Order: sequence, then C-alpha cells, then structure tokens
Amino acid sequence: MAAPARAFTLRHVQLLRALFAAVAALMITFSSDHSAPIGLAVFSGFAFVTALVHLLAAWLVLPAGSRWSAILLAVLGIVAGGVSGIPALRSDDMFFIVVSSWAILSGGIELLAGIRARRTGDPLARDAITVGALGVLLGIVLLLIPSGFVQEYTIDKAGTFILSGIILGVGMFGGYAAIVAVFLGIAGLTPKKVDAAAAADESTGSAAPSVHGGER
Repeated sequence: MAAPARAFTLRHVQLLRALFAAVAALMITFSSDHSAPIGLAVFSGFAFVTALVHLLAAWLVLPAGSRWSAILLAVLGIVAGGVSGIPALRSDDMFFIVVSSWAILSGGIELLAGIRARRTGDPLARDAITVGALGVLLGIVLLLIPSGFVQEYTIDKAGTFILSGIILGVGMFGGYAAIVAVFLGIAGLTPKKVDAAAAADESTGSAAPSVHGGER
C-alpha cells in the first residue's frame, strides 16, 4: 500500500502551484488590458486552483499535525476566489481590497507555518517562509498604491500613455505570480533531504516517517 500513498507528494504540490502561478503570470503579461475586471478574473482562477492544491496537500501529503496551514490557505483561497469571481463586483477598489487582503493573510499563514516548521528542523520550511514573505510583501505594496492614481506620460515617437493605479496593481500581482512560479518550480525540481531519506528507507524495506511536506 506504500506505492499508492506516494503517488502525490509535496514535490507535486510545489510543481502544481508553480504551474498555476506561471499561467496567471503569463495571462497578465501577454494581456494588453490590465483593468480590474481582467486582473480579478485571473486572480479568481488562480486563487481557486491554488486552493484545490492546498486541499489535496492536506488530504494526501501532510501529516495530521501539519494540515492546519494548508486548510486555512484553501479556505482563504476559495473565499477570495469566490468574491473576485463575481463580475458585478469587479472594480478598482475591489481589486486592491481583495488581492491585498488575500496576499497578507495567506502570506502570513504560510510564513507562520514555515517558521514553526523550521523549529522542528523541517528542510522544507525555507520554501514556506519565502513564499509567505512574498505574499505579505505583495499585500503591503498593493496597499501603498493609490487606487485612483492616474499619470500621463509621453514617449518620443511612440505617443502619450496613461499609467494608473490599477495597471500598477495588476502588474504587481503578475510579477508576484511569476516570482512564485520560478521559485516553486525550482524547489519542486530540486532533490530534498526527505527524498533521499525516503529512498533509503524504501531500499531497506522500512517505512519513512511522515514529516511536514514529506512523502508518505
């Protein structure tokens, strides 16, 4: 029964999160429209699928004592994705309120989980601390951007353009998603100590102990 339990591991959780973050980053990067409706639509999908990954992690990967953070992140993602998924509510103010709140709360939860995991010597704690800190930073940056900010600027031989608060906000979210995608992608593809320990246990025929983020 050990093989089926290892079919979905923390490595897959990291890679799935990286994939969905990359999709969100690409959708924003290659969209000429950085308005609130577009930004919230992309964020809504990102929040929902990331919440699903957290639920899978809590169900299939994490041991009982370490599931609280994944469950909280899943609930927060579902709520944020549901609110931002209502077309009638998609305004500039709603983007800043929902995304900054989600970023600070989810980042804080993951940061706290990472700090607690580091105290137990979990080799995966650094990943949680880094991603959590990035989320908190995104939330703070969005709070500092005035939602009503509008600035015209001119580029020689190109014309006059308008830079607004919502364009900056959506762009910041896209940048956050790109950084998270690269970081988690590298983390998911990098061999971990827990992977080596699991392989050693399998070769000796013993069961590997379950740790936070470890493969069971």
